[in-house]
Amino acid sequence: MKYFNLHTHKFTNQDSVLELVNQYPQEFDAWIPYYSIGIHPWYIDKQRLESDLQIIESKLQEPNCLALGECGLDKRIEIPFELQQNVFERQLLLAQKQEKPVVIHCVAAFQEVIAIKKRLKIMAPMIIHGFSKNKQVAKELIDNGFYISFGKYLLRNPELEPVFQSIPNDRFFLETDTVEERIEEVYALAAKYKNCSIEVLQQQIQRNFAAVFKNTTLKI
Repeated sequence: MKYFNLHTHKFTNQDSVLELVNQYPQEFDAWIPYYSIGIHPWYIDKQRLESDLQIIESKLQEPNCLALGECGLDKRIEIPFELQQNVFERQLLLAQKQEKPVVIHCVAAFQEVIAIKKRLKIMAPMIIHGFSKNKQVAKELIDNGFYISFGKYLLRNPELEPVFQSIPNDRFFLETDTVEERIEEVYALAAKYKNCSIEVLQQQIQRNFAAVFKNTTLKI
């Protein structure tokens, strides 16, 4: 049974790990076996927006593209928030059309992300990656149908232990994002917090993967 890394920016090419590698439209690497692709709010460029969206729509139709993202909203950057919302919504509609899950970057904009999901009636699974907030925010996301992925902040912040423990077992994933630690280390800590073996944790994430990534024949 493999480890599944929901979100990473670095392809490590390990036989024991299935990695969902983040890709950007203008920097696409065809050698990466399985990936997500999207316009990160930090890197929105109005000059190439239409071509980026065309690339994303094309790649979403390929079997090796497992998800759209990361994309989302970030209130702590200078990119105009209205522009961020427009780009995010257009990507969500592409994911909906191609029936692919969405990996979401969200900073200080959880209410807006929830509202957009409701308004656009997005049925594609939506996964908040790199979660670092409290139980209340986590519960609201879960109650509104989101999945939550933990990694960097789980490793760095012991106060996230009760938050992670509160997440239903069928609604979480694990990731490394940009940290140097291996996904095995994230699984080890998560298994400790959930008071289970790594094997049991792998089996649970295998079930979560099957529920979310329905349009793939991949197994982990």
